[in-house]
Amino acid sequence: MSSKTLPKVDAVVIGRNEGERLLTCLRSLQDAVDQLVYVDSGSTDGSVDAARALGAEVVELDMSRPFTAARARNAGLAQLTGDGLVQFVDGDCEVVPGWITVARQFLVANPEVAVVCGRRRERAPEASLYNRFCDAEWDTPVGEAKACGGDALMRLAALRQVGGYRDDLIAGEEPEMCVRLRAGGWRIWRIDEEMTLHDAQMFKFRQWWKRTRRAGHAFAEGAALHGSTPERHWVKETRRALIWGAGLPIAIFLAAVIWPPALLGFATYLLQFARLARKMPIPEAAFSLLGKFAEAQGALEFYKNRLTGQRREILEYK
Repeated sequence: MSSKTLPKVDAVVIGRNEGERLLTCLRSLQDAVDQLVYVDSGSTDGSVDAARALGAEVVELDMSRPFTAARARNAGLAQLTGDGLVQFVDGDCEVVPGWITVARQFLVANPEVAVVCGRRRERAPEASLYNRFCDAEWDTPVGEAKACGGDALMRLAALRQVGGYRDDLIAGEEPEMCVRLRAGGWRIWRIDEEMTLHDAQMFKFRQWWKRTRRAGHAFAEGAALHGSTPERHWVKETRRALIWGAGLPIAIFLAAVIWPPALLGFATYLLQFARLARKMPIPEAAFSLLGKFAEAQGALEFYKNRLTGQRREILEYK
């Protein structure tokens, strides 16, 4: 296929108060895409004017409605025309030179693939233990995948076929949409190519806890939406969080009321830590186990809100 017949690539960037990181993000896309859309979620740092100065088409979300990243991405998607490709990027990421070219070629060569993503890396993994965790989390297996993250090149036709993102999800919107894409006959792929640099700026334990709690909420909501499908979307992750982060400790405490030696049941966590430490570094093993409590908190919060007819606003860790 000649360059003249290659599908055009547009980009949708979302962000709020990203400052210089947003400018870096937009500059990394300027010469690589046809239409550059920036969706702002109530920034107070001049992001809107700065994005316009760089030539981006700016969409300012109505902040009287609850914000979600999914809603912002849909707002950007609504500005695009045609049936080409769209690169979604979070405003705290920089797109690596050459990524768009390689990813577009992959989609052209594989018409059954709706979404292609590459390697997202943390810009400064050495800056904190939590940044290092993020960098490891981004390193997913190469090949056909179940989901992508916030950065990915997608077919507009496929997104429109499934109705885009679910506006109401506070997290996990990409994996949820990928479930619907696969149900529609599309495939998701991760290729061995550098894609973006992400700047988590996560230096405190409470930031990590909020982010992990949000993941638990996403697991529970994803399982509620698609857990009964053949692929059992996030059922295992939700069950694991609830067992280790809530069910087991509660059961041990209740048993100890009747028989105090039952508190020795907490040794189970030491055994689990030892098992995990054989497969990963000790800090990662410790936080993997500790994270189940944060995930359980998020999952239980989802169930509580569902019973009371409420919805949780987005959990932001920055």
